[in-house]
Amino acid sequence: MTTFMLSSANAHLWGGNGAGAALSLALVYGGLAQLLAGMWEFVRKNTFGALAFTSYGAFWIGVYLLLEVVKSPTSLAVYLLSWTIFTFYMWIASFQASKMLAILFTLLLVTFVFLTIGAWGAGHVGLTKAGGWFGIATALVAWYISAAGVTNETAGRKVLPTL
Repeated sequence: MTTFMLSSANAHLWGGNGAGAALSLALVYGGLAQLLAGMWEFVRKNTFGALAFTSYGAFWIGVYLLLEVVKSPTSLAVYLLSWTIFTFYMWIASFQASKMLAILFTLLLVTFVFLTIGAWGAGHVGLTKAGGWFGIATALVAWYISAAGVTNETAGRKVLPTL
């Protein structure tokens, strides 16, 4: 949801509005809720899930602080570069999981590449906008994976495939 909201703002779907709502989600849902989900994945001994949820939860809290407190475009570019690098090795690890997770991390990596380049220097609005569109695709795949997980577990059988 947080990825969808901020990516929609980056893609200028709502005329460039929506970043405020995205930042609220970044702190609470994308940040705190994912951080907690990561801790629960540690308990389940799911290393990939634990690292992904915990790290991206921290990412969203950092986004909130960076955009609401620090307010430095150069810091944002360096921050996004660091997360692009992290996402790159998580992308490689995702090939050992489901195909849907590999698709998700492929889209997320492309999103981060565009957003990082878009934030560099004076900013490149077209690249940030492209990152927004890839982020929307990322959010849609993440929603599908989430829906499949909860639906399949609730039904006790595979209703929505994750390949």
